[in-house]
Amino acid sequence: MYLGLDLGTSEIKVVIIDDAGTLVASEGEPLTVQRPHPQWSEQDPEQWWTATNRAIARLRARHQDLWAGIRSIGLSGQMHGAVLLDAGDQILRPAILWNDTRSALECQELTDRAPELHRIAGNLAMPGFTAPKLLWVAKHEPAIFAQIQTVLLPKDYLRLLMSGEKVSDMSDAAGTLWLDVAKRDWSDSLLHACGLTRDHMPSLVEGSAPSATLTAAVAREWGLSENVVIAGGGGDNAASAVGIGAVNTGDAFISLGTSGVIFAVNESFRPNPQSAVHAFCHALPNRWHQMSVMLTAASALRWLCQILRTDEPTLLAEVAALSIEEQQRAPIFLPYLSGERTPHNDPIASGSFHGLTHSTERASLAYAVLEGVAFGLDDGLEVMKQAGSRIEQFSLIGGGARSPWWAQLIADVVDIPVVTHRDGAAGGALGAARLGWLAVGGNEAEVCRKPAIHTRFTTGTDRAEQLRGRLARYRLFYRQQVEARKLVL
Repeated sequence: MYLGLDLGTSEIKVVIIDDAGTLVASEGEPLTVQRPHPQWSEQDPEQWWTATNRAIARLRARHQDLWAGIRSIGLSGQMHGAVLLDAGDQILRPAILWNDTRSALECQELTDRAPELHRIAGNLAMPGFTAPKLLWVAKHEPAIFAQIQTVLLPKDYLRLLMSGEKVSDMSDAAGTLWLDVAKRDWSDSLLHACGLTRDHMPSLVEGSAPSATLTAAVAREWGLSENVVIAGGGGDNAASAVGIGAVNTGDAFISLGTSGVIFAVNESFRPNPQSAVHAFCHALPNRWHQMSVMLTAASALRWLCQILRTDEPTLLAEVAALSIEEQQRAPIFLPYLSGERTPHNDPIASGSFHGLTHSTERASLAYAVLEGVAFGLDDGLEVMKQAGSRIEQFSLIGGGARSPWWAQLIADVVDIPVVTHRDGAAGGALGAARLGWLAVGGNEAEVCRKPAIHTRFTTGTDRAEQLRGRLARYRLFYRQQVEARKLVL
């Protein structure tokens, strides 16, 4: 048995897979995000640990028959977050998350300080990455910056509490802007540009390698052996890739979670930062990947449900009942509720509906949100194609993958077949469990096999032509937003 733990933005998810790779148990515990100021997004790392222990306790209680067989734990988690610790490993401030955009000015400062940034890190400086966050802290909270002894990524803070060891993996570390992505090692020059050194960083291992074992206290609390191995693990998207077998060149998936991600595996480091395409290490040795990221995806639907005081299944059912003509009359939605990364690198982009009338009903608003997310994915896909990605089929994973209607809409928009898998919603937790399996000797070909296809969504449906026209309007409305901002500024 192998345990996978995924620290998401909205939930801690824990799963167990057996020696056949079958997902046999899962539990989740919700998390909340704090937004004390506009453009801020923070969480208390202690909340992560409390939620982890609750999920573990429930999983253990409900599956006592499986528990004694657990040999390893894999970790996955939201990328880019800054967990700042002092010399006693105490938390100095709330963690600044991946979708926090306060450090937009510091991105230019980092680029000026480190002209080699794009060549070494393979990515543009964006507020979501970890390095600009540290420049912001140095500038606005100097007393806190002066106390920093260690900077950890979110999942690696959980590892510290589980094992007492400060370790990260290549895929997650690549999202800091401090990693030499081609060499898979920390870059002294990029750290220096932020007033840091290697001493502030965790050690590095591959995601499929052992990183530590449980402390005696945690092993006793969780009812596990102290010999349980903790794998290096991976950033959420790299771990998700392992979970659906996207481990070889040409494999690709779309993740519909809080953010929306297109992920394509490469056999070599292929940076193309000017188009805001990310180039990161994969969670497996000697592999890399390209990725486009939109900051708001399934979270846009949750946002609308909160406003309308309804739930997602109800709203999705209402959308599915709309005719093509009603879809055509729906507003156009720009899903930039947290700014945007790929392809715009625009931290102050904002969400908006265009074309509202007295006859607009909530099903039309919901359709516009689903469509706007699909259009944002297509924008990312276009620049990935320009960066050399060649994709013939997408796996669809994440919470949004539970909606077949949304899956078909995405296939229509991107004009590439989409498939779903029965355990697709397990995402990073499933991949983390697989990395744990590899860390105790699992064979990659066996562990990382592709799961069976649950449903296939083809292209060329009746609404394809209407979507092209609406996509053109969507892109026009974003350009108009940019121009309007120039007039205000």
